Amino acid sequence: MLFKEAVSSRILDLCKQYNYTPNRLAEMSAIPPSTLRALLSNKVENPSSHLIFKICRTLKIDIKEFYNSTLFKFDNIDD
Repeated sequence: MLFKEAVSSRILDLCKQYNYTPNRLAEMSAIPPSTLRALLSNKVENPSSHLIFKICRTLKIDIKEFYNSTLFKFDNIDD
């Protein structure tokens, strides 16, 4: 799995966990919905840390909690 795919999967997992649609998460995070859609469709090669920060702040989780997933284990990520 590519890093961008892991980020997309993690965001979708968190949306499900917190009962948010991606559009609602974008709205609450002050992220343009088109930007989040591009991220979720793996069109963003290198998701910015600021974007991840905004999502974490909205969900009231630490950034380390965002990355605390088996999706981000080195063995699961391809270059």
